[in-house]
Amino acid sequence: MIDSLFGSKTRVKLLHLFMNNPEKSYYVREITRVIGEQINSVRRELSNMTEIGVVKSNRKDNKLYYLTNTGYEYYDELRSMFSSHKIDLSKAKSTPAVKTNVDTDSSDKKDSAEKIDWRAQLCGLKGAKVVVLSNALVSGKPSPNAIDLMVAGDFTKSKLNKIIESIEEAESVEVNYSTMDYENFYYRLSVRDRFVMNVLTGRCEVLVDKEKLLTKGGE
Repeated sequence: MIDSLFGSKTRVKLLHLFMNNPEKSYYVREITRVIGEQINSVRRELSNMTEIGVVKSNRKDNKLYYLTNTGYEYYDELRSMFSSHKIDLSKAKSTPAVKTNVDTDSSDKKDSAEKIDWRAQLCGLKGAKVVVLSNALVSGKPSPNAIDLMVAGDFTKSKLNKIIESIEEAESVEVNYSTMDYENFYYRLSVRDRFVMNVLTGRCEVLVDKEKLLTKGGE
């Protein structure tokens, strides 16, 4: 019933998270793991909640963090509904604004470094013969139906997935990607397959091209 009242299951989970942890800051990827919801849904609800004023954001080390806005007009009422602890509204008063709790330990420094390193990680992905960046990874303006990354070759998928996680955390975007073996890519390029050509004729960056297929005079 409460899901219907507040519009979505994701919003309810976010309210539970923030109202039970008003002193803590979270980045998007961390939130998706904690509440078990899809990143697009989480981003949409965070945007709505930030606009209303329920939560606020703070950028640290190139990562966007979200935390409870304890100065929100109805903070006490929301906390009484969603906190695991019973709140006496007759005695409750808005907690002073909480200082952003962004840890600056070695893990955060590592995440900051990943913003620079993920291109190098893609270039070093063993077995990848073609790597093309597009859409959000080139323009910074994601389009939900477009591909951000295309990789062709004989590589380990789990290693690529780890790199994609690094990209998503560093760039605060959900990466839409496509993978294929090199023979398939070569064939699709030779017949000017619509999907491949849409990526290559749009705004893109060729990061890896081992066989020089995509450089002038390569074919």
